[in-house]
Amino acid sequence: MRIQRLVVFVGLTIAACGLAAQAPVQEVTIDATAAAHPFPHFWEQTFGSGRAILALRDSYRRDLAEVHDQIGMRYVRFHAILHDEVGVYDEDDKGNPVYNLTYVDQIYDGLLERGVRPFVEISFMPRKLAAKEAIHPFWYKQNVSPPKDYRKWDALMRAFGQHLVDRYGIDEVSQWYFEVWNEPNIDFWAGDPKQATYFELYDHTARALKGVNPRLRVGGPATAAAHWVPEFLNHVRKQQVPVDFVSTHGYADDSVEDMFGSHEDIPMHDRVCRAIAKVDGEIRASAYPELPLMWTEWNVPSYDNLNARDNWYVGPALARDISQCDGHVDMMSYWTFDDVFEEGGVKTTPFDGGFGLIAPGSIKKPSFYDFALLHRLGDVRLANAADDVLVTRRKDGTLVVAAWNLVDMDKLAQGAPLMLHLKFKGVGTRADVAIERVDEAHGNPMPMYKSMGSPTYPTIKQVAALNAASALLPPEHQRMENGQLDISLPVNGLALIEITDKR
Repeated sequence: MRIQRLVVFVGLTIAACGLAAQAPVQEVTIDATAAAHPFPHFWEQTFGSGRAILALRDSYRRDLAEVHDQIGMRYVRFHAILHDEVGVYDEDDKGNPVYNLTYVDQIYDGLLERGVRPFVEISFMPRKLAAKEAIHPFWYKQNVSPPKDYRKWDALMRAFGQHLVDRYGIDEVSQWYFEVWNEPNIDFWAGDPKQATYFELYDHTARALKGVNPRLRVGGPATAAAHWVPEFLNHVRKQQVPVDFVSTHGYADDSVEDMFGSHEDIPMHDRVCRAIAKVDGEIRASAYPELPLMWTEWNVPSYDNLNARDNWYVGPALARDISQCDGHVDMMSYWTFDDVFEEGGVKTTPFDGGFGLIAPGSIKKPSFYDFALLHRLGDVRLANAADDVLVTRRKDGTLVVAAWNLVDMDKLAQGAPLMLHLKFKGVGTRADVAIERVDEAHGNPMPMYKSMGSPTYPTIKQVAALNAASALLPPEHQRMENGQLDISLPVNGLALIEITDKR
């Protein structure tokens, strides 16, 4: 007897059953024997977070462990490991450098104890090493100046890298990534001119870290809106500077003019993967066509006061990005894994459209459950022509299909449910079906939060109740008929349907 299991991701809403008869029908054939290619989980391996010192907080570490355990997070990237609040750099009364790695050790120890490695962003400038006072407007007031003395900067980089190798061993640290600075093409870098002075910073940093051990992985340019990649790769080639990966950023609500230099009409839900494909092409056309691409910041569009990132909209938007970005990127670092986050100051309410998967107080958002479901996709992708379907297979032979009915948050009135008629090839005609959902009624704490009166400071009991109410329920069970399955796809939602084929 051969047992084959098939998993299908689809969008659903509370009213799915009632709306099914009215929904237009889309027929999709899913062939379990179609051509396949590797499908690593590039969207879940790395997540961003605010700044380094936050990693010492218990709430941060609890959320980190949840995302690691439930979603498969392997790396975390944050700003400001060199901020004065971490205490790394000082000078004595004669101007001699004084290093203190006490908090660095506590920060990285805490990550590693929870199974997460650092994606090290080298930033920002210690005050006593800064060439000038260039204070960024973020609440924690980081200095974005170049160094006043590159000999001292080089020595700091060597001391920093050597300390990490001595403490954790080169076999461990060689699995980390060292990214030079953050978004130097905008207001996070006060060098003048920006590009040339950033390249100087990169050169010194990469050479100093490689001087500690050539196995340390260094890259950049970590730019906003996919800028500078051809120029950066041309520079490191001409100057023979080490580079192990390319990193840059792009958000769904970055402007088309900024990200692409054009006035095309590109919907926000297509912009991230269009930008990733553009940069992938720039790498392949360079002298380093095999360099991995690390997209170290991204997120779905916020839609301003519609707070899309707190909404179940994230699920179908994420599924679409996974489908489109496949094959063009090695890692995508979703910004951020939680809302322990203070760029604009201390959070004043649990749900303000923040970037994270987990709201303040460790309240899981729908996006947390969306990532948890998509974590269960297989590691091989099967060919399928449908624009809103993604077919994968796990090592054990289980098939996993993602399907969605994505409607932009500012066009909800124009959206409508869709009846998806799935026809399977290579699957038994009467398979068992089990369904899990993330939608308005499943994986969503907001209804209960509103019923509580939307408290500014939920109590511990209220947080526990919110997470209990939004926790995914045991799967519902159905039976496939004649190798076919009808599923109503509502406007924005996600479900996991597991099909067990016994024959």
